[in-house]
Amino acid sequence: INEILKMEGLVDLIIPRGSNEFVRYIQDNTKIPVLGHSSGICHIYVDRSADRNKAVEICHDARVQYPAACNSMKILLVDRAAASLLPEIAKRLVESKVKIRGCPETLEILKASGIPAEPATEEDWSTEYLDLILPIKIVNGVDEAINHINKYGSHHTDSIIGEDLSAVRKFLIMVDSSTVIHNASTRFSDGYRYGLGAEVGISTNKIHARGPVGLEGLVTTKYILLGAGQKVSNYIGKGAKPFLHKKLDSIWTERLGRV
Repeated sequence: INEILKMEGLVDLIIPRGSNEFVRYIQDNTKIPVLGHSSGICHIYVDRSADRNKAVEICHDARVQYPAACNSMKILLVDRAAASLLPEIAKRLVESKVKIRGCPETLEILKASGIPAEPATEEDWSTEYLDLILPIKIVNGVDEAINHINKYGSHHTDSIIGEDLSAVRKFLIMVDSSTVIHNASTRFSDGYRYGLGAEVGISTNKIHARGPVGLEGLVTTKYILLGAGQKVSNYIGKGAKPFLHKKLDSIWTERLGRV
């Protein structure tokens, strides 16, 4: 691997697949462009307008169905106005052996319902747990949820559960992640499920491909100019020729034949 990382000029792009530590090592030890993400700190935010059944089922699926996946829910945020949903959500998770780490308000709510939980630390909000551990935080509405996700998240996949379309729109627009989801599990963030064919990776970059990446996401543009003696000097200054932008679909075939 270290020899490949030195092949700048021969290798155009590296797509690492593996652990957080492995991807970070690749990113830190090469000058070759790297497509990928080092962690999947994915959130679900339960809004005050959330449907109870959707909240319980989606949160359970996102954390339990495949805990080690990069797109599984790693942090749960619950609107203070939806705190009454928390015991039912947590009960379902604990029944599936999820260990909860909560903010002080979460601990208080769960203790009153007899649901076990440990105190969360500041480090928990930026840690990617790949087993059945779930930090939970009570937030004061969608704005605080967005701020928390953009601060602590890894820009991978984040979901909102709610029926208030104004809150949903704000979340989907303002959360700075490669995939944002409404009323569905974060586990749907996947190239095959998006219809991209074989997924080559998930990118949290903002230059070129972002999100689940298939073959089309790796394709770049090549410009081919077919001239007939044109000079730039004829297109600038007084009496310059204008540029005419028209589709000339047949010019390639007419001049160079079929490829």
